[in-house]
Amino acid sequence: MKNVTNQSITKIKIYIVFACLIFSSAFNQASGQSKVGTTIGQFLKISPSSRASSLADASTSLYGEVSSAFYNPASLGRLRGMNVQFTHNQWLADIDYNYAIVALHIESFGALSLQAISLNSGEIDVRTVEQPLGTGERYTVTNFALGLGYGLQLTDRVSVGVTVNYLTESIWNSSFSTFSLSMGVLFEVAPNSLQLGASVSNFGPGAGYEGRDLFIDYDFDPDLFGDNDQLPAELRTDEFSLPTLFRVGVSYPVVLDDENRVLLTVDAIHPNDNNESVNAGMELQLMKYFSLRGGYRDLFLEDSEGGLVLGTGINVDFADGYKITFDYAWADYGRLEQAHRFTLGVVL
Repeated sequence: MKNVTNQSITKIKIYIVFACLIFSSAFNQASGQSKVGTTIGQFLKISPSSRASSLADASTSLYGEVSSAFYNPASLGRLRGMNVQFTHNQWLADIDYNYAIVALHIESFGALSLQAISLNSGEIDVRTVEQPLGTGERYTVTNFALGLGYGLQLTDRVSVGVTVNYLTESIWNSSFSTFSLSMGVLFEVAPNSLQLGASVSNFGPGAGYEGRDLFIDYDFDPDLFGDNDQLPAELRTDEFSLPTLFRVGVSYPVVLDDENRVLLTVDAIHPNDNNESVNAGMELQLMKYFSLRGGYRDLFLEDSEGGLVLGTGINVDFADGYKITFDYAWADYGRLEQAHRFTLGVVL
């Protein structure tokens, strides 16, 4: 599988460029205005990886940690053995966000992954126009997504991947459920050299809310007395799209010596609910085991809140052949203050 001709490699390059042009054209036709606030499932845009977050989410062209599949499923094709990661995110407004993923590489088949995302707002007071201080009731907002992924290394330079997700969101007694698809491709020009990546995330049908919070009593004619003014009825909500993102990324490692290197990475983002932006990050790896990271999100995006991200990471190799990693990220969100992420990973 790894020994391919130059002609085959050239064809693969053409396919990658062609796919990128198709995706870009499709999104450009749908754009024209920012469309902020027109999609549901916003929790799908929260970065689950501390390492990726501290690199400003510029991870479309990266591989090596299993959570890279969130940004580009093609990274699964580069994994070996079994990989497990768990992230706890102290998100904005004390919202609790957790992410877990496990992937297993199967020789001559590829890699399979299972990932789960959970978000919980905690209890919120119910407020109305008549009772702005609260009715005494409380509700929660919860999100959950479960994804099954597959990645395959086609050649020593090219890998592809896809993830199918089931997701649901609940607000008090109303909810929606739907499915989405993420897919991507990775191309490595040469070992320890330029890496290119492209992916589409959260592509799928729209969905609308339903539930008993939409049940009402309806009066066909309020001016008519003596009729039934409490007919059971239900409000019908519109369907909204998922937050689909098209990412194109490039990264380049600068090898200083056997134990130290610098990684430079840049992503261009085209969402269907906002304008385009650029993310850029840098990682300094020291003595193979310690990393310092920094970057800036949402470059060239108007009215963005914050953007600076910083982080660090430690990885330890054990004699039994397994590795443990721990990463931390701090992200600035301007008037919304900051978010902290902690990621623990195990490679077997």
